[in-house]
Amino acid sequence: MFKLIKKSKKSQARLGILKTAHGTLKTPFFMPIATKAAVKNLTTDEIRELKSPIILSNTYHLYLTPGMEVMKKAGGLHKFMDWRGAILTDSGGFQVFSLSKIRKILPQGVEFRSHLDGSKHLLTPKKVLEIQKTIGSDIAMILDVCPPSTASHKEVAEAVSMTTKWGKEAKRVIKLKEFSNSKQLRFAIVQGGIFEDLRLKSLKDLAELDFDGYAVGGLAVGETNQEMYQVLDYLAPQMPDNKPRYLMGVGTPENIVEAVKRGVDMFDCVIPTREARHGRLYLQVKSGFGKGFYETINITNAKYKNDFSSINNSNLKKYSKAYLHHLFKTGEPLGMRLATLNNIEFYLKLMDDIRKYIKRGAF
Repeated sequence: MFKLIKKSKKSQARLGILKTAHGTLKTPFFMPIATKAAVKNLTTDEIRELKSPIILSNTYHLYLTPGMEVMKKAGGLHKFMDWRGAILTDSGGFQVFSLSKIRKILPQGVEFRSHLDGSKHLLTPKKVLEIQKTIGSDIAMILDVCPPSTASHKEVAEAVSMTTKWGKEAKRVIKLKEFSNSKQLRFAIVQGGIFEDLRLKSLKDLAELDFDGYAVGGLAVGETNQEMYQVLDYLAPQMPDNKPRYLMGVGTPENIVEAVKRGVDMFDCVIPTREARHGRLYLQVKSGFGKGFYETINITNAKYKNDFSSINNSNLKKYSKAYLHHLFKTGEPLGMRLATLNNIEFYLKLMDDIRKYIKRGAF
């Protein structure tokens, strides 16, 4: 399932191969976000042209709409959205954190009211796996509790305990006949906030359950970059060497570079698509990953009105910055589409460059 190809001698960076039911993925890699079965403003053909082998979708949102009956009739998410690559679906655990006003954490799972119509639902470890089985994702995340960055040691300890409990329940469910023949990979999520003892306990408890991969959760919910790096410094070296390591919800290009150097293999973040919708573009300035290797520009700034240089030197070189400025100023939806194509391409190329640098021993 996962094969480690190379370890850097300059850092903790790794090259690997992750085999899924819908393709083999070269690690480290980045997953564009398709929260509600679409990468915002792009078609699946465009994602394919960008050569992204995997996208991330959201269990919670797909469960509420279109709902599992529609998903069953469609034959799963791949057919529903015409996507032939791999799909990772999260567990709904982040929604436990972000929708704190409309949910309760119970011993058996998370009770919440739909943000759409107020209807009551209960997400249990089994229910979450059933939903992800219906979705047909290649990688399914186990239900966890994601505490806020302001939580006390006691509160985080309770979240770790509940996450382990639900991990054990998920492992029991996976062994059931209806799940055991699936090619779906299941990843557990290590919690623990910024507390070293709790992070290491969470990792130890979940590693004993032998999941297919391990994610680091709760490091994109208000922590500083320095706190995130400190956690990765002691946590990543303790994570199973023969399993993929996934840092959830991260991050900026610098965050990704620093996390890869600390041994992380997988990433996702809303930054490239969200920033694009506001006219913020990521552009490579020079090769390598030193200070200033890229820049961000706001295409709505007046100085781009007469800038006829290409948006970038790859997929959008035939369009000028002046044209993109005009599209945003006139509210043309094409503007957000082109900006999104630029930013996703930037992030995917970043990962490709990182892999090349690791391969030749320069990272």
